[in-house]
Amino acid sequence: MHRLLALAFVGFSFAKCAFSFTPGFPYGSQKVRGVNLGGWLVLEPWITPSVFDNTGNNAIIDEWTFGQYQDYNTALSALQNHWNTWITESDFVAIANAGLNHVRIPIGYWAFEVGPGEPYIQGQLPYLRNAVQWAGNHGLKVIIDLHGAPGSQNGFDNSGHKIPYPTWHSNQTNIARTDNIIKTIASMFAGQPNVVPIIAPLNEPAGYDGDAVLDAVRQYWLDSWGNIRYPLGTSQQSNTVELIHDAFQPLSYWAGWETPPNFNGVAMDTHIYQMFSDAENAMSNQQHISAACQYQSTLAGFDLWLLVGEWTPAMTDCAKYLNGRGEPSRYATTVGSCNGLTGSGSTFSSSYKTFLRQIWEAQVISYEKAADGWLQWTWKTEDADEWSYQAGLNYGWIPQNPTNYMYPTICG
Repeated sequence: MHRLLALAFVGFSFAKCAFSFTPGFPYGSQKVRGVNLGGWLVLEPWITPSVFDNTGNNAIIDEWTFGQYQDYNTALSALQNHWNTWITESDFVAIANAGLNHVRIPIGYWAFEVGPGEPYIQGQLPYLRNAVQWAGNHGLKVIIDLHGAPGSQNGFDNSGHKIPYPTWHSNQTNIARTDNIIKTIASMFAGQPNVVPIIAPLNEPAGYDGDAVLDAVRQYWLDSWGNIRYPLGTSQQSNTVELIHDAFQPLSYWAGWETPPNFNGVAMDTHIYQMFSDAENAMSNQQHISAACQYQSTLAGFDLWLLVGEWTPAMTDCAKYLNGRGEPSRYATTVGSCNGLTGSGSTFSSSYKTFLRQIWEAQVISYEKAADGWLQWTWKTEDADEWSYQAGLNYGWIPQNPTNYMYPTICG
């Protein structure tokens, strides 16, 4: 009897806080329009190939091996130079001037703590704090995105450690370490909910590897909600949104998950790419546009705030190292030449730039119509302008005002 009464009160308090939850951005009523600051605080070979090529060691394929196979001071110096130059406050000015309202900043667990035998090099946190300061200076909102977890949640190079099979989910110590890092992030920015209104506790966990991963992910989303909602370790609640990822499952898998009245302030992140299979690389331009438009039906009607947190106008995997340092392109292997499809936008034909504008608009229109907004991957690249928001602005396939469409009826 007493337990039931207690549960009833818990339900009442949740319902009450669901009603009073006021995040630092009006999710659901105003569209998120943003970019990712990819390849900055978590290295990615395809975003900055020079950082990897300059090592002269082909075994250096991710941030783990960057620390493992180099002299510490050599690696630290290269990282510090990269952190200082890749993204600066001028980028935040340009992002705000482009009519965007959010930046998503990937960061690895090793910025917060490094365990025995882990070769990661630290020093990222001052830059994260700078980024939050710069965002506040220029009216931008920040999504802090834990992009790599201990043991790797997906085995991708962008998790920090490229391995054949992820081991984050199968080791409770890995998960506990990650929980503690989310507590750290939540408390670190608890006083700035209007600049950091949203935390993504884990990028792209490998749900396609089966129930063992999904079981761990579901529990981790629940634990992260508590860590984000109660960042001070007291009963005082935050207005910070938890942005969970779909773990590569259809949205229907998550129907009813972490919804009111038992939960509040939860958003879903889904990532949409059309180049990570032979079949997608073989699609025609019109097929890519049609596929982008058809996402309206798969995204519509979801019961949490829904963001397309990664997507791109690029429709091939031609970018150097996109599939991993030294790995070939599917497009070049199975479709045809990548000449003129990647590299500098100055080499792109007018017809290719027209297509990039069309596929950019088809996606933005779809994600704003059927979801609560979008964040393009990525702001800046060294040599893959088809992926770069900055290059798109420069060469004209992305409008300076993201609502200024040239093809407003492209999806009908």
